[in-house]
Amino acid sequence: MNARGHDIEVKPASDHVVVRVKGSLVAASSRALVLTETGCPPRYYLPTDDVKMDLLRSSTTRSHCPFKGDAVYWSVDTGDGLAEDVVWSYPEPFAQVEGIAGRLAFWAEKPGVTLEVKGQDT
Repeated sequence: MNARGHDIEVKPASDHVVVRVKGSLVAASSRALVLTETGCPPRYYLPTDDVKMDLLRSSTTRSHCPFKGDAVYWSVDTGDGLAEDVVWSYPEPFAQVEGIAGRLAFWAEKPGVTLEVKGQDT
């Protein structure tokens, strides 16, 4: 999609994605989708089946993106303190990015969050 010079694309990621929070394995997937968007780093959206959902704690945080829709957030509890609002999802994204519906993305820029693609930190 290209709106006012803003490009956004969702496609299958060709690499295995591993997410750790405070050193604990939280997710591992070979079925991730990668979303690329103008002005943003690539984001990997993982199916919930590939995420340790028992470590996630629902958050009251919400946000709106004019290109993707309304997002909901989770914090991660690894037993070593809470990593707040480091996971998000678009339950009902806009049609142009409908593939990410219900999948989870991790905020790799937050302290304690490591996202590895092909064994390399992003």
